[in-house]
Amino acid sequence: MEDLDRGLVSVRSGSGNLVSWRLLGTESIGTGFNVYRGSTKLNSSPITNSTNYFDSGAAADATYTVRAVVNGAEQAASETSLRFTGGDHLDVPIQPPSGGTTPDGVAYTYSANDAGVGDLDGDGQYEFVLKWDPSNSKDNSQSGYTGDVFVDAYKLNGTRMWRIDLGRNIRAGAHYTQFQVYDYDGDGRAEVAMKTADGTKDGTGKTIGNASADYRNSSGYVLSGPEYLTMFNGRTGAAMSTVNYDPPRGTVSSWGDSYGNRVDRFLAATAYLDGQRPSLIMSRGYYTRTVVAAWDFRNGSLVERWKFDSNSAGSQYAGQGNHNLAVADVDADGKDEIVFGAMAINDNGSPLWNTGNGHGDALHVGDLDPSRAGLEVFKVDEDTSKPAAWMADARTGSIIWSNASCGCDNGRGVSDDVWAGSPGAESWSSAVSGVFNSKGQNVGRKPGSANFLAWWDADPVRELLDGTHIDKYGTSGDTRLLTASGVHSNNGTKSTPSLSADLFGDWREEVVWPTSDNTALRIYSTTTAASRQIYTLMHDPTYRVAVAWQNTAYNQPPHTGFFLGDGMATPARPNIYLR
Repeated sequence: MEDLDRGLVSVRSGSGNLVSWRLLGTESIGTGFNVYRGSTKLNSSPITNSTNYFDSGAAADATYTVRAVVNGAEQAASETSLRFTGGDHLDVPIQPPSGGTTPDGVAYTYSANDAGVGDLDGDGQYEFVLKWDPSNSKDNSQSGYTGDVFVDAYKLNGTRMWRIDLGRNIRAGAHYTQFQVYDYDGDGRAEVAMKTADGTKDGTGKTIGNASADYRNSSGYVLSGPEYLTMFNGRTGAAMSTVNYDPPRGTVSSWGDSYGNRVDRFLAATAYLDGQRPSLIMSRGYYTRTVVAAWDFRNGSLVERWKFDSNSAGSQYAGQGNHNLAVADVDADGKDEIVFGAMAINDNGSPLWNTGNGHGDALHVGDLDPSRAGLEVFKVDEDTSKPAAWMADARTGSIIWSNASCGCDNGRGVSDDVWAGSPGAESWSSAVSGVFNSKGQNVGRKPGSANFLAWWDADPVRELLDGTHIDKYGTSGDTRLLTASGVHSNNGTKSTPSLSADLFGDWREEVVWPTSDNTALRIYSTTTAASRQIYTLMHDPTYRVAVAWQNTAYNQPPHTGFFLGDGMATPARPNIYLR
């Protein structure tokens, strides 16, 4: 996994600074730290119960370092702290592409959309990879031309490292352009992978395929021409390996309709399929035929590892996918599986289990019930004849509990520990009244949103993230903890941030929204001190790959591979090494 620095940040809180840093996954919980403002040591004895320190009365522009203390010996100083110059937020400048006009004369502009992170240059610090969506981006069910999709890379100081133009033969919309940011070849620098086509320009300006090809039909769909999968260099944006996208579209109607809705439903993820090195997961189709391909990037080339196809696996595996997916080691064999909606695929590409409950819009996989061994899956269903929502054993797919059918498309659902009043996760969904405990019992008022989540305040219970605000659940009402200023959410009614993840500091999560004028990514971080040590969530493999697939289609929040909530046990140190 990533060889990260301390992620040391200084966030203004009242009349002082909250200084926060990472405990790495290769360190022990209980490791001591000394905090320095300039050359002045601030703590009398090593801090062992936290990875933050509140420096009361300090100047806003004070600079800090931390030093681990191991067996009584103080280690080398960390990098100098990154100051959140907006107080509780930091702006990373970004550069909107120029707008344009479609062939039928419709003007469009650009908004910052989903983002991913990776250490693109190997310096131990994250960089952002950002997708720009044109104002005329489309759902697959909608006809019409779209502008090109651009993907940029930015350092935290706003330096743009490169820009990729996916070109006219990649349509814009949440279901077309999935991108993954991860170090696939183990060289200590992340790569960027995405579907490409004739006319895609890489970050060096080089064109993939035929620069003059235009496969758009009169309805704006791209239903002919070659399709590629490209691995880009994270530092330069250069295309390093381009292969034919598998599976090809073949006959459009064989995917469920003839006009191009179902054929171009793509998902993407990253998984440790051999338990050691990450593989790229790319898929096509989930309403009818489903094909999932795993790729390894080794020695500069993309090589297909395996392919799951419902046409050969069996018709019972057709139509089971969501608008999202999850990755986790569900059978505790040290290798990741893919939870593909209502079914799961084993690390070797063979079927693992299938509930048969079909397509849905929301999916959560984690240790949702710590009283049970292993992980659980919570999912909502679109099929009016199926349960409205259900929880299953992630190893076997056996249903633990379910809500009765609502006779409707249950479009939203969330599961995590948001209330200390019941053990384990609480689960709730749009079309079902109440909130359900880990045993499926209705235990009270449904939270005010069913969207995203974030660990934000001092306790390990998770908060509600929706639109541009964060709330804490309460039995009589939610309490507003943050209203972000001058920013916008993404993806229409989905109202999701560009990214939410443990990007800096201790184990609490940051939330990233674009500013209203799309000239910066505004990163918010908690201003609340916490007396708990947990290693950085980015060194938990389940959580880290979840951050990678978070941007896929209908974005979902990441979950850890261990229970993080009220009454939690001390997490085991992850079995990782750093590159």
